[in-house]
Amino acid sequence: MMMVLRAVVGIAGLLGLLVAARMWMAPEEVAAQLGVAASGPLGLATIRADMGGFFAAGGVFGLMAAIKGRGSLLLPPVVLIGFALTGRLLAVAMNGFVPEMGPPMAIEAVLLVLFMAGWKWLPR
Repeated sequence: MMMVLRAVVGIAGLLGLLVAARMWMAPEEVAAQLGVAASGPLGLATIRADMGGFFAAGGVFGLMAAIKGRGSLLLPPVVLIGFALTGRLLAVAMNGFVPEMGPPMAIEAVLLVLFMAGWKWLPR
């Protein structure tokens, strides 16, 4: 069971790194898929830094937790994804829900549960 959890955490971490790499290489394309548009060089830099950095940080810690088998390394992604999901819920409360919001929220909820499980059940 622990090996399966480590493998799934590792895959999630690797996917986070791939999303970050894609944001760094094609920020306008990825941002547009997420409903965000860059208004110039500063916007592109912000997408690369803030959004790419978010996915890279979560991906690195997820992958390292899987490789080392250490659940304590999953605390940073738990915090990052928890705050991201909180921001999405705040957006729904303040602006209402549109169907396009569902898939990212579902992905974040699944990742949050996965990383929390790894944080709790993998050795420290």
